[in-house]
Amino acid sequence: MSAPRAALVTGGTGALGRAVVKRLLAAGTKVAVSYRRADEWRSLQSEASAGAPLYGFEADLADASRAAEFVARARERLGRLDALALVAGGWAGGKPFDEAPADEWSRMLRGNLDSAANVCRAALPLLRAQGGSVVAVGSRAAEQGGAGMAAYAVSKVALHALVRALAQENRAHGVRVNAVLPGTIDTPANRDAMKGADRSGWTPPERIAEVVAFLLSSESGATTGALVPVDAPA
Repeated sequence: MSAPRAALVTGGTGALGRAVVKRLLAAGTKVAVSYRRADEWRSLQSEASAGAPLYGFEADLADASRAAEFVARARERLGRLDALALVAGGWAGGKPFDEAPADEWSRMLRGNLDSAANVCRAALPLLRAQGGSVVAVGSRAAEQGGAGMAAYAVSKVALHALVRALAQENRAHGVRVNAVLPGTIDTPANRDAMKGADRSGWTPPERIAEVVAFLLSSESGATTGALVPVDAPA
């Protein structure tokens, strides 16, 4: 598989983000990640091989100016930009729409949609200059809907719509845009939040990272505008 030479990974210090970063590094890709907490960045650095081409930048991607600064600084450090993995995001829910915390709506839109849109706005001109690939992390559950997750579902479905629109707008420029749609990811945080749950249908982050890496590679060159379910167990 022909991996990209240089990639940005938003949310690269989370469980899925780490799996994506490690998969890309193993394929020889230079990787820059955004992070919000210095301790998580240091932890990721400690897990990477000594001398790995891994660079980190603190940034609040929901802030358009900070997102643009992250892309510019990362591009300067990497020397080029071939791929973008939009992994940053979050989940909140559990209560009906009218009973949910007042800020849940804005938090989900900022974390899951605005952050991706801001990074894309800054990165797409760089990708168009030479061609490249973008992969966003959407949600299978959001497509299916469900009680107690209105804000989350709206933010992720809006992200899916953004992926489709960007795929059409950038097809002629040699930039592909796709999304993976995980179900429940088998992470320590999910295990802690759902103690006693049946994890037989959960998907390990490493398996999802394999699909992300494939969609970022030249091997998937005929695919754009796709929402790819990645919710089968290992």
